[in-house]
Amino acid sequence: MEYKDIPTQADVERIAGFRQPGCVSVYLPTGTTPAEADRARIELKNHLASAQRALEKLEVPRSRMQRVQAEGERILDDRDFWRYQSRSLAVFLDGELAETFRLPNRLTTACEIADRFYVKPLLRALTFPQTALILALAGNSVRLLRITPDQSPERIDVPGMPTDAASAVGLPSISGRQADGRIQGSEGHKVRMLEYVQAIERALHPLLANSTEPLILAAAEPLLGIFKGAGEHPHLVSEVIGGNPEDKTDEELAAAARGVLDRLYASKVAALRETYEARIAAGTALVDLSDIARAATFGAVESLVIDIDRRVPGTVDDETGAITFGDDDTPGEYGVVDEILRRALASKAKVYALRAEDVPGGGAAAAAVRFPV
Repeated sequence: MEYKDIPTQADVERIAGFRQPGCVSVYLPTGTTPAEADRARIELKNHLASAQRALEKLEVPRSRMQRVQAEGERILDDRDFWRYQSRSLAVFLDGELAETFRLPNRLTTACEIADRFYVKPLLRALTFPQTALILALAGNSVRLLRITPDQSPERIDVPGMPTDAASAVGLPSISGRQADGRIQGSEGHKVRMLEYVQAIERALHPLLANSTEPLILAAAEPLLGIFKGAGEHPHLVSEVIGGNPEDKTDEELAAAARGVLDRLYASKVAALRETYEARIAAGTALVDLSDIARAATFGAVESLVIDIDRRVPGTVDDETGAITFGDDDTPGEYGVVDEILRRALASKAKVYALRAEDVPGGGAAAAAVRFPV
């Protein structure tokens, strides 16, 4: 069974703020079948053994090493935890913190040990969640589905959800005319449809109020317009799946929704690049890594775009932001982009984790700044 616990921006900021010897960060691909979970568990066990050897080389205090080992063993022994996985797993251990996130993004294996956590891969889940909700709305039926990148759509049972428009308004039918003075004809039909939509919204509210997933509507007029006009839906995607959703299976709706998500994310990336290009030309955005590191050190970064896959070994001076480049073999070295990211998060910058071809300027990072430094 699939289970996701996607980090919030506050989660990433909190984890990025830790700084002490012996921070262990592990990322590994997982899956929802028992065989995939078993492979992931074995891989995590191997990573934790490797982490213990690295902690010894870094001369981390033995008491902290023992606590890290105990935290890891608790995760490995939690059978219920391994029954419910998603596409990737992130694990953070330092002897005081033990935190895991089951992520819908497919991440590559990594085991990092330093005096701070490696949080860059988490940002991909925040930038592009890869999951969405579909509300398939018709007069005679309503379905709520959740989609993920490579799993079958999941139909969600919503308590209190009406089964159709007639039952929502307590009538045998909302079509036809009445001659007893009550609303009737097309006027009455629209009123009943609005009542139907309002009943759906009341049922959905507890779920949507705590969700940050995009909501994709599959509907035809007049229900399409009635739903959009009935209330505020902060995560409702502007593009809809048109036509009567009753003519589409769950799988067909999911395929259409993934196309909607692809176009949504492509448009966001294009808009971000356009904004950055204008700011680079105006001198209010930076693409040189040394300039970005200095700006992040002094809290000047307003937003940051990073290459999710590129690693730049080295360190950033705590006081000046000057970069000292290193090599991949240096133990305990956290990486330049990762430290820039950590400092940008500390100043409440918005961070976007993109693929190399989408980073403005073509480097490892780009940053829009609040003020020159």
